[in-house]
Amino acid sequence: MKDIILSASALTVAASMAFAGGIERRGDPSQILFEEGKNYLEFSAVTVSPTVSGVPLPGIPAGPTGSITDSYQTYALGYKHDLNDRLTLAFVIDEPVGASLGYSSPLAFFGGSNAEVSSIAYTGMAKYQIGNRFSVYGGLRLVGVDGAITVVSPASTPSPYNLNVSKDYQVGYLAGIAYEIPDIALRVAATYESKTDHDFRDNTGTPFQVEIPQALTLHAQTGIAADTLLFGSVKWREWSKFRVQPADFFSLVPGVGPVNTPIASGTSDIWTYELGIGHKFNENWSGAAAIGYEKDLGDTVGNFSGTDGYVSYGLAVSYETEDWKVTTGIRYIDIGDADSSVTSFSNNDAISAGMKVAYKF
Repeated sequence: MKDIILSASALTVAASMAFAGGIERRGDPSQILFEEGKNYLEFSAVTVSPTVSGVPLPGIPAGPTGSITDSYQTYALGYKHDLNDRLTLAFVIDEPVGASLGYSSPLAFFGGSNAEVSSIAYTGMAKYQIGNRFSVYGGLRLVGVDGAITVVSPASTPSPYNLNVSKDYQVGYLAGIAYEIPDIALRVAATYESKTDHDFRDNTGTPFQVEIPQALTLHAQTGIAADTLLFGSVKWREWSKFRVQPADFFSLVPGVGPVNTPIASGTSDIWTYELGIGHKFNENWSGAAAIGYEKDLGDTVGNFSGTDGYVSYGLAVSYETEDWKVTTGIRYIDIGDADSSVTSFSNNDAISAGMKVAYKF
């Protein structure tokens, strides 16, 4: 029961996680370790089409922003191998963080500004089964992050400010523990992901560091009726540690003058919640529905963000044969209103859709 249902349920979560807190685009990769089959290979793709726009706050001499977010795609490839009854190995390539933003309207306060962030992560993992119910797992991650930022603003100096940084690779790790009762498809798994500190240089050659922060995720699932599975997750990530602050970028503060400030930064730690239900209709078909939630914290957000929390609603369907699984899913994301230092963002949303193809051999 659980294998085909989780094919659908996992993709509803993935299609939502691509719009989670901070610049996160894909969550904890460790759950591939629990897939069935001696050899398991999967490829997934998610596309996200957000609309985030706003109007200037009272007293700000500017026009509407138009949509500042671009559509984007994320991809992941994973392989799992059961070495024996107790030891499982896996390798995942994915894109854990990213951003694609731009103020195309010349009337906006930041008209002409844009930001692009891309990443890639290579994760090798192992899981060891302790008895019938407990397992431990962990691995190493090689994470590469690069980006390009242009800031055009009467409140920044120099203006325009341009910064391009090449991909910087750093090593992190993940570790977890799981408890399972296979007879009722119950599993609870907790995963810790370490931070990675990426070293860059500004236009003067001065070094600065950007932290992709640590995270803790609790996954849970259980059978609740014949061919029916309840699943969910809670994730905490320390986005308050995220900060892009090159030493040669300054904001003009009234009465003070130029002050070195972050171009982008996290304001608070983020909690992300998912809850869903999956059902197996027959030997080949299953489906799932899920809801996701991030609290609107009421923070003053960055001008390269424009969002504060969300509620999402997702559906997925999966078709499985003895060897193949094909899953498609879609999410509607109702994005929370937010105020930056100069703009009020409201009435925004996003659509995400994904597909995963898996092969067991």
